[in-house]
Amino acid sequence: MMVFSKLQRYGLSILSGLLLTLSFPYSGSITPLIFIAWIPLLLIENNLSEKKNSGFHLFIHAYLSFLIYNLGSTWWVSNSTMIGGVFAFIFNSLLMSLAFILYHYLRKRFSFSYSLFFFPIVWVAFEFCHFNWELSWPWLTMGNVFSDSPSWIQWYEYTGTLGGSLWVLLINSLFFKLLLGWKSECDKKIMLRLSVASGMVLVVPLVLSFCLMQTSYSSEKKMRILSVQPNIDPYNEKFSRQYTPEDQLAKFYGLIAPYKDKKIDLVMGPETMLSADIWEEYIDEFGVIKMMKNEKANWPNTEFLVGASTSNFFKEKVSPAAKPLENGKGYVENYNTSLFLSNSLEKTLIHKSKLVPGVEKIPFAAWFPFLESLALQNGGASGSLGIEKEPRVVATRERTLAPVICYESIYGEFIAAQCAKGAEVICIITNDGWWGDSPGYKQHFSLARLRAIENRRWVIRSANTGKSGFIDPKGEITQETAYWVPATIEQEVDLFSELTFYSKHGDYLGRFALFATCAILVINFIASIKRKFA
Repeated sequence: MMVFSKLQRYGLSILSGLLLTLSFPYSGSITPLIFIAWIPLLLIENNLSEKKNSGFHLFIHAYLSFLIYNLGSTWWVSNSTMIGGVFAFIFNSLLMSLAFILYHYLRKRFSFSYSLFFFPIVWVAFEFCHFNWELSWPWLTMGNVFSDSPSWIQWYEYTGTLGGSLWVLLINSLFFKLLLGWKSECDKKIMLRLSVASGMVLVVPLVLSFCLMQTSYSSEKKMRILSVQPNIDPYNEKFSRQYTPEDQLAKFYGLIAPYKDKKIDLVMGPETMLSADIWEEYIDEFGVIKMMKNEKANWPNTEFLVGASTSNFFKEKVSPAAKPLENGKGYVENYNTSLFLSNSLEKTLIHKSKLVPGVEKIPFAAWFPFLESLALQNGGASGSLGIEKEPRVVATRERTLAPVICYESIYGEFIAAQCAKGAEVICIITNDGWWGDSPGYKQHFSLARLRAIENRRWVIRSANTGKSGFIDPKGEITQETAYWVPATIEQEVDLFSELTFYSKHGDYLGRFALFATCAILVINFIASIKRKFA
């Protein structure tokens, strides 16, 4: 066993955090570093594993690594909310540290020869759980690190991003074991087998990806889409009284006016493009809706998908997000909505389901209702929004679309469920201007490339301030806009109805890892009971 001084351990902690950061897109983008980024932290765990107080000391070292990773990769979150950003950095680092400590706990209770491979299982289980709870923040999922290297991970159509996480963690585990074997002068035959296994795990997915990259994707069914980037400042214009929702809509129509005589099947506008608070029951009475219906005469064969802020009235409290009216006569539920306007002027409203914790959703409000009240007392800006009960799609006689609003685009299984319901193209509407000119909007655009590969669908993004763009089923960018400039781009895309393995089965790797982790814990518990009464 390699022995490190306290100072050396802290140096290794910092090194792991830096390697994780530098490997992540647009916080370094040196992707190959991810295959060795965990080794310094694993060395610390191995060094401390025999000590009685190893858990506490390991937690400190792990927390330092993960805090560097969170700060280095997602510091831009604080541009929109300093308090929310600080909370995200501190709490997400804590969760990562606890997951690593769980691996340490299990590793100490089983033979090292195979318990090392508990690490990938436990971590993938953690990432899966982080997709599916009240404080979900899966931005830093290990598999996301390859979003800017689509030629490496074409096999995501079978595994999703958790397959990428498993790949990263397995390689780190194998390289770590090779390092230990080399330091301890392990048997040459064992080292050779371990070297071959490490090489195979690294190279085979790359070769498979290269082969899949040769596949061409085309369909007889096509549509021409116009993606609009109005570039309206979310801080000083979008929600100000001086720049009305009608003014903003007029800018939108001004940007698409040059395309009026072309054959355009769909025009996309960004998240909350209709910034007026639209009551859904009386939607046709609002000025922006009347304006859209009037303008539709100039676009008789073109449908529209845009973002809107909407509300519904209820006589009773139907969810934790329903807020009492001031007069006490009922409740109002607010939504972040995608609004689809068909050629027959029918409107389909789909509410955002995956909400940003702390900004669009007060976590655990269903269990602790007073948290919603606290948010209202603090100004109401962070009160929870209403959501859809399940993923929905927009279906017309000609085509089926997956409307995806902002944060939803980082949830692979959510979009896979939309594709399983018939979506032939993925339409992301977002407003990334909250973060300024930072890695945030670049990372968000990059993560959309994973959704294209997982489902083998075209992805079209309409972002208020950029980047907007078109991404093909291989995750390759065919068009993208510059940041913070008004823009309109068009492209004909193919529509696909075939389902990938991942579209059908979602995050099955996460479910398996969670089951395996629980099984290991149960086995350990039973073994502990037997030892106690032996």
